[in-house]
Amino acid sequence: MITHPLKPIIDRKSKVLILGSFPSVLSRKEMFYYANPQNRFWKVMEAVYSEPVIEREVFILKHHLALWDVIQSCSIENSNDATIQDVIVNDIENLVHTYPIQLIILNGKKAESLFYEYFQHLKIQVISCPSTSSANAKYKLDDLVEHYKIVKEIK
Repeated sequence: MITHPLKPIIDRKSKVLILGSFPSVLSRKEMFYYANPQNRFWKVMEAVYSEPVIEREVFILKHHLALWDVIQSCSIENSNDATIQDVIVNDIENLVHTYPIQLIILNGKKAESLFYEYFQHLKIQVISCPSTSSANAKYKLDDLVEHYKIVKEIK
């Protein structure tokens, strides 16, 4: 079992919560979300907001976003979501009730399936987006940007 080492990035102005499944090996090592340079998450955010990401946490909070993952602990081989087992989820319900979250964006199929398995009762708008992982080669950067533009629509 591996425990999620990262705290959510969130503050009292966060309105959109972006949930992944579980941090990659590199993200756990670097102690930051989407740390693998092959993951297109930060490139997508730069394109959506038309500005460079210099300080990742500052960028997220400036745009009233929040980052976390669905899984608190699990068994996983390397960074492969398909191998995830023995899932214990994070307390997303408490986070949503504590902060002014109006929209949840699910980053990828694993985050989506687990969210709906454990949190389908939450009364909040949820949108599933394609994974920003480089393993999701079906989607080009421009396609991902189109999907993630919704984050800007919540004011």
